[in-house]
Amino acid sequence: MTDEDGLDFAIVVYREDDHWEADMLPTALTTDFEGLVHALRQQPSMSGAIGLVAVGDEFFVALRVRGERVSVFLSDIAASWDWPLAQQVLEYLDVPIPDEDELLEILGDEDTPLPAGDLSIFADLGLDEMELGFLSGDVELHPEDVLSSIAARLGFSEPFERAIDSLFG
Repeated sequence: MTDEDGLDFAIVVYREDDHWEADMLPTALTTDFEGLVHALRQQPSMSGAIGLVAVGDEFFVALRVRGERVSVFLSDIAASWDWPLAQQVLEYLDVPIPDEDELLEILGDEDTPLPAGDLSIFADLGLDEMELGFLSGDVELHPEDVLSSIAARLGFSEPFERAIDSLFG
């Protein structure tokens, strides 16, 4: 845990023998986008690997690595003001880091996260763009709760929760 306000974690999820598996990744990867991609590429899986990262109570990142293709979703671009991983994701996506005035102009007075990246990252697994957008925009849910909901919708809730329990008990 590197954040006093919440839990930082990174999980790799993959299919093995027609079953979902999940393992914790080193917490250091919650600040290292290239390291995350490298770790996901190391996972032997015919269908690629999924990375789910929660940084405190602030934001989450979802990745899918299939061969050379890397799909990425960041739950809130405002996290890039304070968090290296969010900055690195926006750099990878070639999205400029907005200043506060730009974000206020886009969102108005609403306290709503503004996501970036591939909203259809899990569409082929049954989680469409609208549902991912809805989940990531729910300010009442912490990142780990959103990731748990995503895991349940995609069918790997049990291995995801086991991985979380192995780290946090």
